Amino acid sequence: MRCLAAAMCIAFVSPALAQSAPPPSISVSGEATVSAAPDLAEIEAGVTTEAKTARAASEANDKTMGDVLLALKASGLDSKSFQTSELSLQPQVTMHNSTGPGQITGYRARNRVIVKVRDLTKLAGTIDAIVGAGANDIGGISFSVSQPSKLLDEARARAIDDAHRKAAIYAKSAGVTLGGPLSIAEGGVPPPIAFRRMNAHLAAAPTPIEPGEQTLRVSVHVSYEIKPATP
Repeated sequence: MRCLAAAMCIAFVSPALAQSAPPPSISVSGEATVSAAPDLAEIEAGVTTEAKTARAASEANDKTMGDVLLALKASGLDSKSFQTSELSLQPQVTMHNSTGPGQITGYRARNRVIVKVRDLTKLAGTIDAIVGAGANDIGGISFSVSQPSKLLDEARARAIDDAHRKAAIYAKSAGVTLGGPLSIAEGGVPPPIAFRRMNAHLAAAPTPIEPGEQTLRVSVHVSYEIKPATP
């Protein structure tokens, strides 16, 4: 009787275990890229001032930065296009020896803004204007596509096609039939292209700017069900 009960339990449990087992599958990665001319640029620009006293450094920095902001507005940018990214006032310390306290020899004031330029034909003129107004701390320039969704959707479709192509090759080589996708996961999208840091003296002449192309890349990881090949 016990043997019969045990056999009945095994017969009852086995189908449930079979249903929980994942189906055989092939996992592949698909990639695709699309390129487009960027239509947005971001510049880091600012003023760094050094003086003997904190007040002198701060006042001189405020005055020059005010001129820079006026130059930005005069170049056709509205106030929503630039935002303060750093504001600092720090003492400059000189160490006379390794054990004694340092001596404050002056102060450094810094004020930086991030500037968004949506008309790239005005980018070189904007840089020249802010350098001419007194900006002496020009940071990196980055270019991007302001509305990349349509381009990314195109790349996603191509990435799925690439994954399916690879999976079909594996299935044919392995002698199995390729089924539908069991899971799809998207990889990360890379950030905008960053250009090199510029020093203020490089912009003394008319600044040449070449935005080039923005390349967007999408990767997907797809698992496909596989079945025995039909005779």
